[in-house]
Amino acid sequence: MHGRTRDAARPDELHFGRASALLHMSQPALTLSIQQLEKALGVPLLIRSTRSVTLTPAGIDFRLRIAPALQAVDEALEATQRWADGTRGVLRLGYLIGAGLELLPKLLRSFADAYPDIRVETSEYDFSDPSAGLDSGEVDIALVRPPIDSKGMRFLQISEEGWTACVPRDHPLASLDEVKLEDILGEPIVAAPQSAGGWRDYWIASAYRGDHKPAQVVAEAATFEAEFTAVAQGKGISITMATAALYFRRPGVAFIPIVDAPPSAVSLAWPRKGSGPAVARFVTFVETFRDS
Repeated sequence: MHGRTRDAARPDELHFGRASALLHMSQPALTLSIQQLEKALGVPLLIRSTRSVTLTPAGIDFRLRIAPALQAVDEALEATQRWADGTRGVLRLGYLIGAGLELLPKLLRSFADAYPDIRVETSEYDFSDPSAGLDSGEVDIALVRPPIDSKGMRFLQISEEGWTACVPRDHPLASLDEVKLEDILGEPIVAAPQSAGGWRDYWIASAYRGDHKPAQVVAEAATFEAEFTAVAQGKGISITMATAALYFRRPGVAFIPIVDAPPSAVSLAWPRKGSGPAVARFVTFVETFRDS
């Protein structure tokens, strides 16, 4: 429909053949439509002869008044179509604290430049919800650190980084340049809340304990602030991502790289079903942004 209302309002198309072609309808159908409009209005709009068609004074007045409305309809149709193709809309983006610290601001600025009519609403989530709002449906898409227990999700890995041990500054390990998992598995540990499920297990290295006793969880923390405060108080150690040493450094704690741990991924996550066009547009953009 885009363009038809605007073309039909053009004053120089007082020709039934050309007008019907612009509207993609037959000439008899156009003639009937105009006759029905004149009947509804109770006044003739056109003066018809065998040689020409001209507007009546009422027709001229009608055309001048209806043209802005037709323009507005065209603009409304165009705007609505942009919602459908994902170039206009609202995107609710959740992110887990500490995920994509360097990437996210650059990504959002670039996306806003490319798609200024998509409003991105961001929400930060702590460790009690590693899905960053996906499980509750509070967000459309999220920046997370797998693994998460959410079902029916798709993932796009964006980056990865190593593990780091966070220990009290007076701990015997604090003076080392690096450690191995074997060095820390016997230590009491600060863990994410139990609501984090498999994510909690991942960050207390449950999969690597083997013959070791289960992790001795001495405190729970839903934020970096709570985690590192507990470590600084000497309650235990924690295992975290490498960027924490750059962005969340605190007095009383030391960060030591864990050299034999697998890298931790930062990924974009979204539901396999029910995602809107703005989500698809954002995923495609992130793929390009990541690879650039």
